[in-house]
Amino acid sequence: MIEVRDLAVDRGGKRILEAYGFHLESGSVLSILGANGVGKTTLLGTLIGLLKPAGGKVAIDGRIGFVPQLFEVPFSYSALDIALMGRARHLGLFGSPGAKDYEIVRRCFSMLGITKLEHQTFNSLSGGQRQLVMIAQALGSECDLLILDEPCAALDYKNQDKVLALLAQLQKDHGMTIVFTTHMPQHAVEVASHVLLMTSGRDFLFGPVPEILNAANLSDLYALPIGRAEFTDRPKHTFAPLFRSGETASDV
Repeated sequence: MIEVRDLAVDRGGKRILEAYGFHLESGSVLSILGANGVGKTTLLGTLIGLLKPAGGKVAIDGRIGFVPQLFEVPFSYSALDIALMGRARHLGLFGSPGAKDYEIVRRCFSMLGITKLEHQTFNSLSGGQRQLVMIAQALGSECDLLILDEPCAALDYKNQDKVLALLAQLQKDHGMTIVFTTHMPQHAVEVASHVLLMTSGRDFLFGPVPEILNAANLSDLYALPIGRAEFTDRPKHTFAPLFRSGETASDV
């Protein structure tokens, strides 16, 4: 469960978020959309406890696993070493991973289809491969709430599908609560139960996907015409920007 009430967050002496609030039940999947710089990452940082609210309240029930958008390490850790760091909360202050910890993390690697990366140096991996390793780290922590900052940003379509399918599976089979940011409304259509549209640091819309995620709200969100398209061969739909490439800057 996540309860955000009248939240205000400052960064660098500037008010980024003001009067934000929503309630997300356990087992729900929340997709957060908004333009660059609107405060999506700031909101996630507040949810995981990295940022202290300037006002209001954040209450979370359960253990959090976090997947950042970008991650680099200063040493030559293997992908397996990075993922094993997610087991830290289970090891104690001076503990070291044992057979059970390796088994859990390797199971996560297998689930994500990245077993072959196990012994490769983390910093030698592509951005998409690093993202998958970080997801394995979060899952290996045995979290109740999984929070991801643009988990598909560096992934090709095949791996995007893999991650979205995994999120859907985690919610369906394990009742996991999931929060993720994205620039792709289709990701919310595919796996989310709820959506948060962050128009500005003060203005937002929150609610079930069928009620909130529509062409009109997305057009307002991105200040660009957005259209809804239905697929003819299956009961699905998508949203797409109606780019004004044929117009000059003066026409817009």
